[in-house]
Amino acid sequence: MGMMKEALMHPEDLYVLVKMKRAAAQVEKQIPPDPHWAFCYTMLQKVSRSFAFVIQQLGTDLRNAVCVFYLVLRALDTVEDDTSIPEDIKLPILESFHRHIYNPDWHFSCGTKDYKVLMDNFRNISTAFLELGKSYQEGIEDITERMGKGMAKFICKEVETVDDYDEYCHYVAGLVGLGLSKLFHASGSEDLAEDHLSNSMGLFLQKTNIIRDYLEDINEIPKSRMFWPRAIWSKYVDKLEDLKYKENSTQAVQCLNDMVTNALLHAQDCLKYLSDLKDLSNFRFCAIPQIMAMGTLALCYNNVEIFRGVVKMRRGVVARVMDQTRTMSDVYGAFFEFSSLLKSKIDNNDPNASLTRMRIEAIQNSCVKSGMLNKRGCHMYRSSPAYNSVYIILALLLVSILFAVLATK
Repeated sequence: MGMMKEALMHPEDLYVLVKMKRAAAQVEKQIPPDPHWAFCYTMLQKVSRSFAFVIQQLGTDLRNAVCVFYLVLRALDTVEDDTSIPEDIKLPILESFHRHIYNPDWHFSCGTKDYKVLMDNFRNISTAFLELGKSYQEGIEDITERMGKGMAKFICKEVETVDDYDEYCHYVAGLVGLGLSKLFHASGSEDLAEDHLSNSMGLFLQKTNIIRDYLEDINEIPKSRMFWPRAIWSKYVDKLEDLKYKENSTQAVQCLNDMVTNALLHAQDCLKYLSDLKDLSNFRFCAIPQIMAMGTLALCYNNVEIFRGVVKMRRGVVARVMDQTRTMSDVYGAFFEFSSLLKSKIDNNDPNASLTRMRIEAIQNSCVKSGMLNKRGCHMYRSSPAYNSVYIILALLLVSILFAVLATK
């Protein structure tokens, strides 16, 4: 029903929504027959549908390695996220997790829902890991060890300064960027990217998620999860949780805009990393999440709803990004469009207005200097035009027919 409602609200997205629905159905049919690999790809769809889609862009060997890499780190993250685990139990698990991936008999029950299933059946991940090539195994082990130790460090340490914030994001996401670059290189499809570019790819995504997930993290039971650095939020409120109260809405939005402005620092590195990729499948795999991060930042900026509920890109825009991201021209165009949307929301009275505008203009200058903006064949973001009732009724009938056809296949 969500997809049908969105098609009615934005009929221009109808074609790409149906196309992505069919593509998602195809992904579900491509589950490998081996039980452990079937578990891996089934779990991938449950813990991240968007990632399960973009990973299909990759060749088989690299796809398997990235699938296992993602699930290993997702399991590690589940241990870190479970605030019910006592520290004296959690810390040794995080620090030794890289050794557990070699042991098909190891598992640790924690997390909830699909994440609990992942942890209870971790032997399937280990079995799949042991079938990967040695270079893939070494890359995954190295990043898992570094990430686990970094997570353990921040279990015992608050995110106080902006440097702390960058360090934490490096451990939980920048290392993912470094790991993926290692896997690409091990596959023979790419040159080894510079570490600072790989790191920025992870930080841009992680900071976007931290901004978007403020309310979910601050309301975490039994203990809040606080990732916004004190150096930023303390300029606006006395306690991080004060941002969610309506009487602090003005300060909350100013703090939010400060956080978004910080995240924008990594956008140009991401553009450089993407422009250096040689393989189209690797490119699409990397580019789609980065575009969605830029779009999400544009939606979050100056948006008090971050402190009230869920803010995310609508399905039609996500489907358009997934379907139509093919070249660097598409990436530059999407970054330019979303940065323009963000720029249009800058309030001159915001304490960081000048800095935000400067960073947006730097991103846009990179897009313009590429010389590729005029080569685009699509637009990622469109304002909703007005449609009369007859058009909406026709769209409803068409959507119903298409769903009926899909249901028979």
